[in-house]
Amino acid sequence: MIRSILFRSRWHLLALVLAIGGLAACSDPAQPLEKADLGRGAPLETATPFEVPQEPTAPLRFLLPSPGPEPVSWWRPPLYPVPWAVAPYDHFYFVRPLLADQINWPLANYRYGGMFFDNEVHTGIDIPASAGAPVVAAGPGTVIWAGGGLYSGLPKDITDPYGLAVAIHHDFGYGGQSLFTVYAHLSQIDVVIGQHVQAGQTIGRVGDTGHATGPHLHFEVRLGENSYYHTRNPELWLALPQGWGVLVGRLHQYNGQLLTHFPVNVYSEDGRRYETRTYGPEAVNPDDYYQENLVIGDLPAGLYQVSLSYGGRDRRFWVEIFPGQVTYFTHRMWHEFQVIAPPTPALDFLPTTPTPLPTRRP
Repeated sequence: MIRSILFRSRWHLLALVLAIGGLAACSDPAQPLEKADLGRGAPLETATPFEVPQEPTAPLRFLLPSPGPEPVSWWRPPLYPVPWAVAPYDHFYFVRPLLADQINWPLANYRYGGMFFDNEVHTGIDIPASAGAPVVAAGPGTVIWAGGGLYSGLPKDITDPYGLAVAIHHDFGYGGQSLFTVYAHLSQIDVVIGQHVQAGQTIGRVGDTGHATGPHLHFEVRLGENSYYHTRNPELWLALPQGWGVLVGRLHQYNGQLLTHFPVNVYSEDGRRYETRTYGPEAVNPDDYYQENLVIGDLPAGLYQVSLSYGGRDRRFWVEIFPGQVTYFTHRMWHEFQVIAPPTPALDFLPTTPTPLPTRRP
């Protein structure tokens, strides 16, 4: 009677068999039920009522999604809006000119103020990227140059060091002066002069035209005039990645003259080394507030040791990098380091009380 109740249909039997098989699989973790085995054997309609499946021998395999490619870096776009400025005189106004899946920081030997190509001073930063990668506008503005000859001013000059380039006059300025950005060595230009673009809009493709040894993007920030002689350090204008900061320094000799093209190494607590040199002697312009001659941007927040070598000795000191902020230091040869903010700029003039308007007689 009990037997007929329990097994009066093959569906009850099948449920019992599967339950027994599941318990068996759980009782032996070394040999779990293989997912593919559930589809093997005869169809359900022809299964033998009292047949117990054999214990599987293959391990359980889950159908997991295929892993994507390894990220290029730890770089992540900022979580805060752009423009961004923590201190009153900061100006992180621009987004990165390459997309987030590309490397977005400058090559150590090709930062602003470096010297190469017969001792020419570098007036921008070089960002490595694959040929053909999209180049995007760093901010909203109007295209004022699109083609060759940016340096010479001759659009058909194929020998121009910038190669194919785009220049944008931005919708905003700083300190009452206009702002411009330059994108050089392009392989393709996707905009025309007079076109208005938005931040993040594709304006061209990475290439190696002009004076370039391989595909990369040369990026400049210009203040006041769209001129080779009116550049500023882009690492003080590009919004900082999530959780990263920037180190800014002013290093000078005992007599007060700035150190030029002087090697500086920065070490993180986990042993990573960042190298740079102070600015070259010409064609570069320090920030009006910081008056710096050294910048290392895109440093993950944390403690770092700055190392200088002169007089046969290494001189080192610690600094802390904060997310989204500038850490500023000064050093004079044979003196101590100082990690302090520069003095607040003074006004060029003192405001006066407006002369009152004459009283109108009735």
